[in-house]
Amino acid sequence: MTESSVSVEGSVVGRISKGLLVLLGVAREDEPSDADYLADKIANLRIFEDDDGRMNRSLLDTRGEMLVVSQFTLLGDCRKGRRPSFIQAARPEVAERLYAHFTGAVRKKGLHVATGQFQAMVAVTLVNDGPVTLVLDSPEKAVA
Repeated sequence: MTESSVSVEGSVVGRISKGLLVLLGVAREDEPSDADYLADKIANLRIFEDDDGRMNRSLLDTRGEMLVVSQFTLLGDCRKGRRPSFIQAARPEVAERLYAHFTGAVRKKGLHVATGQFQAMVAVTLVNDGPVTLVLDSPEKAVA
């Protein structure tokens, strides 16, 4: 990704250049250890090209940036009926704490982290420089 930003009521509240846009959903059963796992996994995931054009460099290797936007709708279950159920999403006060824990864990790795505004209606922009979109979950909750 070459750039991304998040705006609230028309004002940009977070912006990054080359790096990753992370849409972070927090589930009811998530704990700080899940946030730590994902912070480490994402920061070290080798998804950026090396000099040979291979996905072989991490966000830490490239000194990229991360924009983290809280996205409870990722927990929407659409398997039944015609309206998503958000019962698996964490309550806002829990989700906000784990969102802050996740961003803090990434910052401790020395990366620049920009954020959205928790529980706000946001507009997210993304200039993607490749067709890479990945879904990650903590190991205990991973889908087979």
